[in-house]
Amino acid sequence: MSYDRGTLLIEGAKRLPYCKWDPGMGKLRAMAYKYREIKELIPQAIDEVMDLLPSPKLRKVVELKPFQDDALGSWLKSKRGIIALPTGAGKTYIALKAMEVLKEPTLIVVPTLPLLNQWRETIQSLCSIEVGIIGGGKEHLDPITVITYDSAYLRAAELGNRFQFIIFDEVHHLAAESYIEIAELSASPYRMGLTATLEREDGRHRLLFPLVGGIIYQLAPKELAGEHLSEFDAIRLKVDLLDDERKKYERFLREYKESLKKAGISMRSLEDFRKLVMRSSRNIHARKALLSWNEARKIAINSKAKFQVLQDLLESHREDKVIIFTEYNEMAEEISKRFLIPLITHRTSRREREKILDAFKIGSVMKIVTSKVLDEGLDVPDARVGIILGGTGSRREFIQRLGRILRKREGKRAVLYEVVSKGTSEVRISSRRRKGLR
Repeated sequence: MSYDRGTLLIEGAKRLPYCKWDPGMGKLRAMAYKYREIKELIPQAIDEVMDLLPSPKLRKVVELKPFQDDALGSWLKSKRGIIALPTGAGKTYIALKAMEVLKEPTLIVVPTLPLLNQWRETIQSLCSIEVGIIGGGKEHLDPITVITYDSAYLRAAELGNRFQFIIFDEVHHLAAESYIEIAELSASPYRMGLTATLEREDGRHRLLFPLVGGIIYQLAPKELAGEHLSEFDAIRLKVDLLDDERKKYERFLREYKESLKKAGISMRSLEDFRKLVMRSSRNIHARKALLSWNEARKIAINSKAKFQVLQDLLESHREDKVIIFTEYNEMAEEISKRFLIPLITHRTSRREREKILDAFKIGSVMKIVTSKVLDEGLDVPDARVGIILGGTGSRREFIQRLGRILRKREGKRAVLYEVVSKGTSEVRISSRRRKGLR
């Protein structure tokens, strides 16, 4: 049995589960991720699949909290599976402890460059060991290596047999149509997925179970609040659209419904909405319906009526660190100008972002506003208050934002405010994402 460009080649058999006959090579071929199962089927076979990097020299690095220890114990039973814990619950430490126990060459796959650097710095500081890095123009392979999903996708076949243990941070990203090949072309028998919430709106998270394993340990924020995370309140505040906003909203809503009818589409589920998006590229009525829906949604999310509520909340929490979340850049920019609050968007340079977050950490800046950038992938200093002025129905996005205020502290409870426009789709969207609290 050998490894060949992301697949396994098996000689000496004509038929075997997980395999297909390759007439050109005269051998059975299987996807690399089936290595563990095939090896268990034919343990006596000559095995030349893995070309492993040396084992890392890891000393005892972290002590786990009881719930983290339970999560690790659940994972160690099969050395596969997904751990779903809120932001701030220490998923990184569970992964580090697994690395310490296994002492195997390990590849850690992350979605962003800030996370790439965070993982590397954390491991190097705790373990006093050199850590490889691939991504952002850097390339250095070590027994423990951190790599971005983009780089791992490009080099999946090349690296697929070099690591015994593979960790997918923010594992929901792996389900993307291209990234999923990273797991398929890897022969690593030990696999761990980490996420705050696995569920994707497109349902593709289900594709991860045969590749990484099922959810083997999961806790919601409420289950950790108090002892391990901060106690919190999630408060929804409803505001009325301004008169001119209401008129525009209702006009776009009418156009949306009329165009849907002309396009012959009934809107009863998220799947129907996906059909609308697909059909909008070739059907003029479907396209108009989608544009009208987006305009109506934008009015509801960016309502000027929210600014008075925001001002009141900022007055109430004058002494607290506050993160304000918006859906669109223009609203974040207006808040920044109106209230003189530092702004972080995708346009903010790394240097400026780090400067703002450092100031937020030491308390020289007490409020920041962002559009999605702080949802995941950045180590954000503690805040006690979050204010959501706009977002999607994604439970994952909601839990990520909540997690930004949940790190354990003495004193006051954390509080997350949602400001939504009354009588609009925002109310329904808010209800959908709040299911993540259960």
